[in-house]
Amino acid sequence: MRAIHAEQHLIDRVGWLRAAVLGANDGLVSTASLIVGVAASAAGSGEVLIAGCAGLVAGAMSMAAGEYVSVSSQADTEQADLERERRELATDPAAEQEELARIYVERGLNADLARRVAEQLMAKDALGAHARDELGLSEITAARPVQAALTSAATFSAGAALPLLVAVVSPPAITLYTVSAASLIFLAVLGALGARAGGAPVLRATARVAFWGALAMAVTAGIGGLVGKAG
Repeated sequence: MRAIHAEQHLIDRVGWLRAAVLGANDGLVSTASLIVGVAASAAGSGEVLIAGCAGLVAGAMSMAAGEYVSVSSQADTEQADLERERRELATDPAAEQEELARIYVERGLNADLARRVAEQLMAKDALGAHARDELGLSEITAARPVQAALTSAATFSAGAALPLLVAVVSPPAITLYTVSAASLIFLAVLGALGARAGGAPVLRATARVAFWGALAMAVTAGIGGLVGKAG
């Protein structure tokens, strides 16, 4: 008897992984850019730390609220589509079975086999079959607003804490440079970890994250320097 081939796919990570990577990257880039911009304006170390702390708290709350609202909208849409399918199954199950069979024909099954497959799947779980094969919904990719909100807030805070910690321990005269350099290293590591967790090319993800982070900090530092001189 052949052993069952166990497969471990990465798609089941997509919900929390997207929120985690987005939250950590946003926390790191926005807080580092804020600290670098304030430091470039020749502000004192106390002002720099206050700005960094405010950015961490405000950003974490904003990320949580934004993720919750957007994923809740997705969940509402999914539920509305499921309710529509439930009504159609109750009022005209034969038409729904034919619709499911047509989907299988379009995927390569012959008409007779497609009808038998649709009949058997609907006998077991009609709504589940239509949710999966007609709407493209599944348990793996279902919208989870609370999970997305908490993940985003936690990972944003973790990402934001890194440049803030560097600013705390760095001598005030070189805060601009130490935070910039350390944040680029953190971003590269974050990009590599996110790529590895999602099975994506590590080098490309690392370069992409580091590039946009460097650009954000450079622009913010330039603006901070101009504002500092104008003041």
